[in-house]
Amino acid sequence: MITTLLYSLTGLILFGMGLFTLIIHSHPLRKILAINVMASGVFLILIATAYTPLGQGEIDPVPHAMVLTGIVVSVSVTALALILACRVQETSNRTLRKKTKQPKNTKGPKS
Repeated sequence: MITTLLYSLTGLILFGMGLFTLIIHSHPLRKILAINVMASGVFLILIATAYTPLGQGEIDPVPHAMVLTGIVVSVSVTALALILACRVQETSNRTLRKKTKQPKNTKGPKS
């Protein structure tokens, strides 16, 4: 009982911290990391609900399989989000450089 409560509260705290960070920060990398923290909290809650003490029935493998599948999906979505964030950063840097580009002085400094 205490183990289930501990895992559930830890998962809830992780989810809350991730949600708070997702709302507060505007940087894309921090948002991606916040979503990962939220996913870890959900995984902990799923594991806590699947906990069965020894000798009190059969173990249900479905929540554990859901968590493993969720971890794989989370890693692949994180990789995709990081690639997209890098592309957005490169594109915005290119357009910023084009807007602020100064004309070159070809004659050199006057003395």
